[in-house]
Amino acid sequence: MSIKALCAATAFAMLLAASARADDRIEIFDAHMHYNWEPKPYYQPDEVLEVFKRNRVTGILATSRPNTGTHALMDKQAEGKAGGVQVVPFIRPYRIRADIGSWFNDPVIFDLVQDEYKRGYYRGVGEFHLTGKAADTEMVKKTVDFAVEKNLYLHAHADAEAVDILMRHNPKAQIIWAHTGFSLAPDRVAAMLAKYPKLWGELSYRSGIVDGGGKLTPEWRRLFETYPDRFLVGSDTWVPERWASYDDIMAGYRAWLAQLPPAIAKKIAHGNARALFAEK
Repeated sequence: MSIKALCAATAFAMLLAASARADDRIEIFDAHMHYNWEPKPYYQPDEVLEVFKRNRVTGILATSRPNTGTHALMDKQAEGKAGGVQVVPFIRPYRIRADIGSWFNDPVIFDLVQDEYKRGYYRGVGEFHLTGKAADTEMVKKTVDFAVEKNLYLHAHADAEAVDILMRHNPKAQIIWAHTGFSLAPDRVAAMLAKYPKLWGELSYRSGIVDGGGKLTPEWRRLFETYPDRFLVGSDTWVPERWASYDDIMAGYRAWLAQLPPAIAKKIAHGNARALFAEK
């Protein structure tokens, strides 16, 4: 074999090996994805699906502001063009960004939730924002009760006090806790999970999981080992910059997931979300 042919064969073998390694990456279910259309999307639907494919993201909890972006992704799934990605749609109770600070007292938003639900494919309501006693309103209780009645999950960007209030509104509520309290101490997180069996922690923007060297901290290792069925991961693509860094976000998850026992890593990466959002 000539040197040129040998080099070509070697390069091809390296390409195959790289492809095999890429295929071995743990699959991820992105349980906090915003595909906002306000006023237009950062990527077109096919481009978004390519981002997921590139990162071996095989499922998404899809929300958008307004809900137009979620409709577009559901249309792709209905047409068989979602590239194998499981699209799990949630109703976003926002029309524009300003609704973040007023939705919990606005009866028009509850009408929006009810109207969107008529599409027949939603699995939850959120992500919505609540802090402290802002959760203690008639509109929030109506939303929680509606979710329980329709067997929908709630995706709550909330502090611990607001989570307590949501659960007090209706103890049958099923809550995905966006960011798992951000910087709430791990022992407090553990107490919340112990108190509420239908509370799951989503880990985007969550601080303290790894130390400055990228090593999983002992406190979070214990949490994951104690509650392996109660955590999810997500990108939180709320601004264009998060889409631009999507590859790095997924690589960051895989770096610390690789430090866990494989069975636990698989649950957090995708298994827990699959279990929650199994076909009805």
